[in-house]
Amino acid sequence: MEAVWTKVKSAIKQRIPDHSFKMWLEPLNVSQADKNNWVVYCPNFFSKKRVQGLYGEMIKNAIRHSTGRDCELKFEISSKAGTTNNTNGGNSQRQLPTENARLSSGHFLRRDFTFDRFVVGDSNDFAYSASLALASRKETQQNALFLLSKTGMGKSHLSQAIGNHVLSIYPKERVYYTTAENFSNEMVQAYRHDDINKFKSKYRNRCDVLLLEDVHYLSGKERTQIELALALDTLFESGKRILFSSCYLPADIPKLSDELRSRLSYGLISSIDPPNFRTRVRILQKKLGINGYRMPADVIHYLAEELTDDVRQLESGMNGVAAKSSLLGIPIDLNLAASVVKNIVRQRKRITIDVIKKLVCKYYNVSLEDVISRSRKQNFVRPRQIAMYLSRNYTDAPLQSIGKSFNRYHATALHSINCIERGIKQNRSICKQVGFFRKKLESGKF
Repeated sequence: MEAVWTKVKSAIKQRIPDHSFKMWLEPLNVSQADKNNWVVYCPNFFSKKRVQGLYGEMIKNAIRHSTGRDCELKFEISSKAGTTNNTNGGNSQRQLPTENARLSSGHFLRRDFTFDRFVVGDSNDFAYSASLALASRKETQQNALFLLSKTGMGKSHLSQAIGNHVLSIYPKERVYYTTAENFSNEMVQAYRHDDINKFKSKYRNRCDVLLLEDVHYLSGKERTQIELALALDTLFESGKRILFSSCYLPADIPKLSDELRSRLSYGLISSIDPPNFRTRVRILQKKLGINGYRMPADVIHYLAEELTDDVRQLESGMNGVAAKSSLLGIPIDLNLAASVVKNIVRQRKRITIDVIKKLVCKYYNVSLEDVISRSRKQNFVRPRQIAMYLSRNYTDAPLQSIGKSFNRYHATALHSINCIERGIKQNRSICKQVGFFRKKLESGKF
């Protein structure tokens, strides 16, 4: 029976995508009541429903082909499913995928964020080389690097790749990976619990590599800026390696002390630009191989042509196509890809700062003159800040243009954007309001 079932699964594997086989067929097991009756064991109700509906006839035909006899299939939910070659201690159901992470001396590093998994192109080759040199100690004169790009371009990947590379070569080195927000929160907690000396010692004396992301969050946080500047002085003097990342240049971050601004600018500054078509194709091919997906070349090129915002959007499209194919049991083709892409692609050509202004004014019942006025009334400030935040995320306009459009300096625009970013995390009302406008813009109903 086991030999027959092995042949059956092998035959089916040749006919369906790898991800579909792994999700639905690999966890199954069978038993044979008699020559003509087989029982297929599924790990749960959802699996039973999908397998029976999508692959029942395929399994039945494969058994008939292997045994030379017609058979009847019965599907049941049982712990017998998935026990063959099980290395999970008898756990019958396949585990949901989780982020494979490793704990550094600070926060978790994702194991898949490594240099060999980073696709290098014209838009990021210098940033990649500088990051690798920093991690490998190939350039002794340059111990600090500042990565600059919009979100979703690979800053976090390169940041954590540095940490993973260092730990793989020098496992005893103390690598601290954190965000500026977490650094600030950690310092506040240290003061509250009278552990500030321990906090200072951690970053000044017990850190070999500091990976600090989103440094623009430090805007306006005077006490945190002072403490970070002092810690950086110690690290620089000791020859430690430091990586900063941000969406903004140090000179463009408002309410930043001159002392900290100079330290952030001390190292090499490298920008990461959006990938071109050729690089997007290679990114998709790389990620398809890592995930074990198969996609026709025309679908890969279609996704690369349509999903141009950032790498996260590209990956979202790939995963969406693979998931929809698997769940519906249909082949991957251009029609399927188009049905996924239409829900992802933003209508950037139609979305302008003026469109965003009108949309926000309409739903807050305020006038355009109120939004661009110098008034600091809360019922004008909130719409103004949200409109600036949306302009930054849904247009390619630089900060200077956004600020000018609202009769403000670029530093004020950045402050407004940061306020909304924090509000989304901390205030449910702001999160809902921004979500409402996102839905309107992305659906084209504005």
